Amino acid sequence: MERIAHRGAKREFPENTLSSFRRAFELGADAVELDVHATRDGRIVVHHDPTLSKDGLAISELTWPDLEKQADGRIPLLRSVLESIPASATAYVEIKALGIEQAISETLASVPVRCAVHSFDHATIERMREIAPKIARGVLFDGSLATLNDVLARSAARDVWPHWKLVDQALVNRVHARGCRVIAWTVNSREEARRLATLGVDGICSDDVRLLEEL
Repeated sequence: MERIAHRGAKREFPENTLSSFRRAFELGADAVELDVHATRDGRIVVHHDPTLSKDGLAISELTWPDLEKQADGRIPLLRSVLESIPASATAYVEIKALGIEQAISETLASVPVRCAVHSFDHATIERMREIAPKIARGVLFDGSLATLNDVLARSAARDVWPHWKLVDQALVNRVHARGCRVIAWTVNSREEARRLATLGVDGICSDDVRLLEEL
């Protein structure tokens, strides 16, 4: 079972930063999960929100040099993050913005690291299937799974990312029967992690991978 650090070691370092990702691997993470947006000049950057917290400027309206200056160098390029992670690790890239699939596929194709993409916007994952079919895909759910079969058929996603509260044995069996994997998010309890491991999930995403050590 894969131990995935949610935005790195965010309890020790600022989330989605190079220092946070490095620390996550020091703590035993098998993979990291991160969020991406694109600047006005098409650079893919790692940040959760579409705006900068201190002044509300939209990332999509800033060029990369302007963003570096406004963020005091705290927001890294996706390429820089991927180049910093161990060769044995995986980067799970959550696509937060719309219309940036081509730029993401080009970035991922340029680095020799295992990568996969996922999103709450399932149409985005369908477009990734068309643009870069060799990149593994995932679909996020935080509510009803009634559309799961249709979403998987359209996107040919490998991974299903349900919120941990949605995961039971029936769901795991249903996803595995389609040849797909279950990655539960965001699990911050050892007891809950044990339950999910017993159900047979394929990965657990946590704010603190130390909670997953025994798994």
